[in-house]
Amino acid sequence: MKFASRSELLFSVKSFAAAMLSVYLSLRIGLPRPFWAMMTAYIVAQPFAGPTRSKGLYRAGGTVLGATAVVLLVPHLVNAPELLSLALALWIAGCLYFSLLDRTPRSYMLMLAGYTAGLIGFPAVSNPGAIFDIALARVEEIVLGITCATVVHSLVLPQSFGPVLLARLDQAVRDAHHWIRDALNPAGDARSAADRRKMATDITELRMMSTHLPFDTSRLRWTGSAVNALQERLSQFVPIVSGIEDRLTALREMGATGVSAHWNALLQDVVALVETPKNTDIAKAGGSLHERIDELAPPVLRGLGWTGMIELNLAARLHRLVDIAVEMRALRQHIDAGVHGRLPPEVRRLPGVSPSALHLDRGMALLSAFAAIVAVLVCCAFWILTGWPAGAAAPMMAAVLCCFFSTQDNPVPFIRGFLEYTIYSIPVSALYLLVLLPAAHNFETLVLFCAPVFLLLGVFVARPATFGRAFPFLFGVTGTLALMDTDTADMVSFTNGMLAQIAGLVAAAVITSMFRRVGAGWTARRLLKAGWRELARLGKGEKTTLAKFSARMVDRIGLLAPRLALAAQATPGDQQGLQARDALRDLRVGLNMTLLQQIRAQLGRGDTALGPLMSQLSHHFERLPALDKDGETHLLGALDNALRAVCEGTHDAPQREALAALTGIRRDLFPWAAPYQPAHMTAV
Repeated sequence: MKFASRSELLFSVKSFAAAMLSVYLSLRIGLPRPFWAMMTAYIVAQPFAGPTRSKGLYRAGGTVLGATAVVLLVPHLVNAPELLSLALALWIAGCLYFSLLDRTPRSYMLMLAGYTAGLIGFPAVSNPGAIFDIALARVEEIVLGITCATVVHSLVLPQSFGPVLLARLDQAVRDAHHWIRDALNPAGDARSAADRRKMATDITELRMMSTHLPFDTSRLRWTGSAVNALQERLSQFVPIVSGIEDRLTALREMGATGVSAHWNALLQDVVALVETPKNTDIAKAGGSLHERIDELAPPVLRGLGWTGMIELNLAARLHRLVDIAVEMRALRQHIDAGVHGRLPPEVRRLPGVSPSALHLDRGMALLSAFAAIVAVLVCCAFWILTGWPAGAAAPMMAAVLCCFFSTQDNPVPFIRGFLEYTIYSIPVSALYLLVLLPAAHNFETLVLFCAPVFLLLGVFVARPATFGRAFPFLFGVTGTLALMDTDTADMVSFTNGMLAQIAGLVAAAVITSMFRRVGAGWTARRLLKAGWRELARLGKGEKTTLAKFSARMVDRIGLLAPRLALAAQATPGDQQGLQARDALRDLRVGLNMTLLQQIRAQLGRGDTALGPLMSQLSHHFERLPALDKDGETHLLGALDNALRAVCEGTHDAPQREALAALTGIRRDLFPWAAPYQPAHMTAV
């Protein structure tokens, strides 16, 4: 085992100090279960101040909400244990469902509101008259633990979250620049599709990390709108550069060496633009590049051929790439200014894409909620039928574990690991509950007894490689001290309590394995199908914005990338179809469809051919992954007809954008097809 690093030791000492402070204050105030505060202080603790604050705030809100639900439910249903069990199970499942549909720190509040109701409600059924006092005591103990953890981690050598987020953001920007350099290199792309999907994963992780930014201690928290805007530009960058990459490949495959020679100098200048130092103002250079792109783009004529169409698409995407590069540079400079207290007021109000626009899987959320209901009700049924005095702990732990790991594709291995290390913690729990705590006659002695174990566990919790084993061990010890009356505990009550907790964990594992166990390949297919359904809706006229669609599809690609890797490791021979699906291609097609929907009204005669095309595109994506050869032939014909119709219209900006979008769709859906033929070449 390697020696603890400074950051790990600091986290452990601060967490222990916050936990002991919460126990001390609980004892001074006279709260009945001071170890609830200790357990909460450890649960809320994070290495960085921002996540600790956000987690603490929303945990407090969830605790109050869950306690309120218990106070309303238990007195009215205590004489009908079956109905009370059902009501609490439905509450837990409902909160879990909505928490899984909220990909912000607020989701923690909703999840807490669910299983906190179980933690308070199930043990209180034997004393319903005191439910308000019990709920109030739990709220006070939990809020006290949250407050102590937040104060200590925010004021004592606070570890700011901002520099870590900013470093990740700069790395994503550097990766984007490397991609541009590779894509615009005449030698062709040097990276794999997996590398491209990895960037989408990084963007998704950055978006989730930045949700904690408003709670951070650094000045970066005032630049939240600029950080979010920069992430959105990165999301839009992904389909633009992948499209440029494909168009250059198409030109090389068609042998357009003369064309490539004309574009090469421009492409190298675009690379030079994005690789200038970050403090350089590139707006003027971007303007001159726009002029050069317009000079090289072919004029729109009725007889424009397929090579010209590809060049037209390339020019449109290069225009957008230059715009994104200029915007990203300006936003990064605004972020630096904000860190130094000079953020322009207009940047504080930049519009952004709401987290609600990201990918949401309502089906999986519903399945997770159903598994939680069944697990809780099975434990309640066993408790009621056997009359087990300590049986309340079983549905409590089932609820907690079903909620804890609900975001995993297959929660069962995580629940089993949690169960394993909870069992390992039983001897330590027994030592504290039955031997050390009765011998601790003052607070100083309690601190001395707790320090060796909890300081060591704190180091392992701070270490990512050991967190998955140390946290359930720590939770097992603090949870046992919180759930049991430390003044009256004996071997019989301890054994009963631990058996009930283990029963709840086993029930959560078994029920989850029956209803909620899916593989990475299954989830990957579900993500792909969600994208296809959205593309089908776009074909039917559903309205969206380019920013929202791009953010949602890039988010799906980010979720898809690790699952494709896991699926390939699990069953290599069965995943060829998954690996062949190009989610970046779907993203590009969707953005072009969105663009066509936005400019259709400005196309005049060209719009008449777009209606049938959109319908066939919708039908195409509704059928996937199955393919109809005749349908594909008709779709290709509809694309060519739309290209000819738009070419015959007025030669203005909307027409050029429509031609670029149609060319992109044709190239992405039918890269193997014969080149498009203009109208005069198809006439008989």
